[in-house]
Amino acid sequence: MKSIDFIQKNTQLKEAQIKSVLSLTEIGGTIPFIARYRKEQTGNLDEVQIDAILKSNTTFENIVKRKEHILKVMDESGDLTAELDKKIKACFELTKLEDIYLPFKKKKVNLATKATKAGLIGLAKMVMSQQNGDPLQWADRFLATDFDTAELAMAGAEAIIVSWIVENDIVRDKMRDSFLKFSILSSKKIKNAIDKEEKFKAYYEFTQAVNQCPSYRLLAALRGENEKVLRVKIRPNDDYNLQWLNRFFIKQNNQSTAVIEKAIKTAYKKNLEPSLETEVRNHFKGLADDKSIGNFSKNLRQILLAPPIGSKRILAIDPGFRTGCKVVCLAENGDLLNNTTVYPHPPKNERSKASAKIGQLVEMYKIDAIAIGDGTAGRESENWIKHIHFNRDVKVYIVREDGASIYSASKIAREEFPDFDVTVRGAVSIGRRLSDPLAELVKIDPKSLGVGQYQHDVNQVKLKEALDFMIFQAVNQVGVNLNTASKHLLAYVSGLGPKLAESIVEYRSKNGSFKTREELKKVPRLGAKAFEQAAGFLRIKNALNPLDNSAIHPEQYSVVSQLSKTYKVKPAALIGNDTILSKVLADEALINEIGGFTLADIVKELKKPGVDPRASVKIFEFTPGIKTIEDVKVGMMINGIVTNVTDFGAFVNVGIKQNGLIHKTQLANHFVETPTDVIQIDAHVQAKVIEVDAARNRIGLTLKI
Repeated sequence: MKSIDFIQKNTQLKEAQIKSVLSLTEIGGTIPFIARYRKEQTGNLDEVQIDAILKSNTTFENIVKRKEHILKVMDESGDLTAELDKKIKACFELTKLEDIYLPFKKKKVNLATKATKAGLIGLAKMVMSQQNGDPLQWADRFLATDFDTAELAMAGAEAIIVSWIVENDIVRDKMRDSFLKFSILSSKKIKNAIDKEEKFKAYYEFTQAVNQCPSYRLLAALRGENEKVLRVKIRPNDDYNLQWLNRFFIKQNNQSTAVIEKAIKTAYKKNLEPSLETEVRNHFKGLADDKSIGNFSKNLRQILLAPPIGSKRILAIDPGFRTGCKVVCLAENGDLLNNTTVYPHPPKNERSKASAKIGQLVEMYKIDAIAIGDGTAGRESENWIKHIHFNRDVKVYIVREDGASIYSASKIAREEFPDFDVTVRGAVSIGRRLSDPLAELVKIDPKSLGVGQYQHDVNQVKLKEALDFMIFQAVNQVGVNLNTASKHLLAYVSGLGPKLAESIVEYRSKNGSFKTREELKKVPRLGAKAFEQAAGFLRIKNALNPLDNSAIHPEQYSVVSQLSKTYKVKPAALIGNDTILSKVLADEALINEIGGFTLADIVKELKKPGVDPRASVKIFEFTPGIKTIEDVKVGMMINGIVTNVTDFGAFVNVGIKQNGLIHKTQLANHFVETPTDVIQIDAHVQAKVIEVDAARNRIGLTLKI
């Protein structure tokens, strides 16, 4: 099988598309660049499809390398027959490949290897041939050192038969299929185990077919096992498996039958069952990881693409009771202008003094918006701020502060604000998140953002790869302001990376703002390939060439020039000219020459160059009068902000310490398989309260109104 055939089988994409993607990546093309600027070659594949092609190609290459190693080892050992060579070369599944190789792997010294060395294979073959006769009598002909009685020789032969059963690739394939289809997941509470908050109560006596168990349940049970609260097992259908093995190996009913039956039970109980249980556990754990990671990635994408308020003067508040509210004032570019601490809440209750200070800062720094962290004292701070009279129009926003404390103690924060403590840095992060969530959140480990599900229990390598890919996608989808972006944001731009990002910032510091994209070529170590990959994703506001503030790539500027000549207007006159641009999209000659996808993208940018693809910020207000869970009553309508979406539902901030939960069965009037399909992070919802359990701090909500 060729790599193209393998990839096509796994992705269901066309051969030409696959070949195009592979050839483009071979010459240094990145996923965002290929998806955005090579649509004609790929047939308009998106980032996810391109990524799938590359991952499938990597899988193919790994299989080929493993096959080459196996063939080499078996050839050197003299075990490689023409039949095995053909079988291995035809196999393109790693698990089955390992099954074929298993009998020929170097083994530890055990009873089977000793018996083999002692020449007992002949006896084992006689038993397996199931010819009539007494196996113990046959054994007398095979006596050897350490196997000097018929009983010992028989035990040795039986050990060899056990190894044959265990290493039979047909048997392993059938048993694996049975384990995958019919195994039951069960969990029990370990006697005397401590589960103070009864987090795992639902799994104290739990059973479910493992192939039907939702990912969050499996991960929850395994977490309980890791915390030594639960004992988790995956039990196969032993009766079915043993019956199948007997039918497969036993063809007669004579004295050899008992020996083979015993060998089958030994092989199954001591090897096949435990090894396949581990394999099946890892298989379903992997599927659960993928589901959880996919869910996390979708949530992260929503947070990264949250609406920015833009270049405004912001007063940000990191709320607190005993330690006070840390207040910072930020310039339009995010620079820190002032910081202070006020104490409007208990125990100090200096509300009047705090209000006067906020009013003074709003006037002094001409503040446009106030950002309030949604953590401890957030609701109380919002209520206090909204009762202050300002002499200018100031909008108030609630900002999620998950991860702000992580950022404030990070190396990045220390580099940005070496002269300020963690409280100031945390407040700055809250303010900057309102200004541009994407630019600020790339500085924080995504796992600290509070939007995952069992993120510490899943495969950490796969999680990091998926989240990095999602950040990479989001940054390049939005585009980056070349003259204001931090090195941390620039590092995610197609074709750059940390070192070139740092070079750009250093060049900018020495030479001032970039006037054109072409100037990027003067940045040290930024070569032609990096420029090609990055230029289209970098924006320059108020550039000499307005196209430099668009997603139109410099290599496409000639197309714009061609359009201006065709329609006899200056290039600048094309921008926003719907009359001409509508004609362009209907010009068959141009479409044939330039490509329909490319032309459509160029026209879209010419209509509104530099427009941020993210939505506009909306002001949100919690339901008045709700301060504690005691104020929440069944039947009332309540406003909330979605803070996390999991496989089983959505968590909603309703303005108090306890979040509400909208179970997936309550998200819509139709069946919902995947909650992220119908609800998103940061969505503003009005839900009905259907359950309040103050003792367990639980609030149940529904959108089925």
